[in-house]
Amino acid sequence: MLNLEQIKKPDNMRTVSIYLLIATAILWSLGGVLIKSVDWNPMAISGARSGIAAVLLLTVVRHPRFTWSFPQIGGAVSYVGAVTFVAIANKLTTAANTILLHYTAPIWIALLSTAFLGERTTLTDWLTILVMIGGMALFFADDLTQASFLGTIVAVVSGFCFGCVTLFLRKQKDGSALETVILGNILATLISIPFMLGSSPGLRGWLLLAVAGIFQLGLPYLLYTVALRHVSALEAILITIIEPILNPLWVLFAIGEKPGPWALVGGAIVLVSVAIRGFLTAANESTEDVPE
Repeated sequence: MLNLEQIKKPDNMRTVSIYLLIATAILWSLGGVLIKSVDWNPMAISGARSGIAAVLLLTVVRHPRFTWSFPQIGGAVSYVGAVTFVAIANKLTTAANTILLHYTAPIWIALLSTAFLGERTTLTDWLTILVMIGGMALFFADDLTQASFLGTIVAVVSGFCFGCVTLFLRKQKDGSALETVILGNILATLISIPFMLGSSPGLRGWLLLAVAGIFQLGLPYLLYTVALRHVSALEAILITIIEPILNPLWVLFAIGEKPGPWALVGGAIVLVSVAIRGFLTAANESTEDVPE
């Protein structure tokens, strides 16, 4: 079993946290190919993998501390939105569209982190946001069907929810962040039960859902909550930018799904702008203390 105390003890927790975030992003990047490989209702897929993730996390936190505070409830509800809407979007549009728009989360974090967390948003952050909005607009330039257009909208909503999850988890960096994820997984499972009735994804589907619940959802969110204790909310999102790079590649290799040309251009703009912002921030913070 993973021992959280062993994770917490290294002296330079900021460095350790960066490695944890990289591992988190790699595991998260399996989401697109796993969701698309399961032939089942997206709500059922979301609920099943969340239920499996909840079991995993409850084995780690044997005595969860549910405070029912605003950050915990808000984080849990946002988590439900993030994991549910991203599953729905993956079924309605391409994995590339979904994950690249899911990573508009930095926009919402930059807009809200100063008021909600007291973590400063710089001029560089705002310039990055403006460029990202321009990149997002290009997603709508492709020849979209009604379903893929709806999927694009749902993916944007998932990005907002993902940003809120990060804010709420960072708010609880000294409290019950992991319990928030557990509660969110339980809620996601409960609301999805009606969509699971009367059908089954089959043995192969359940095996894929087990992989998704354990390795793509449960374990990476465990690492994410630990890392968020030692890096800012915006920095955590920017480090995990590896996910939207890898996610469409796994889908392309496994399923052969290709994103539209304008989505590729828009996604490249989003990723490059976030990456440049990350490098600039790292350079500026090399002589400053990171908020604890």
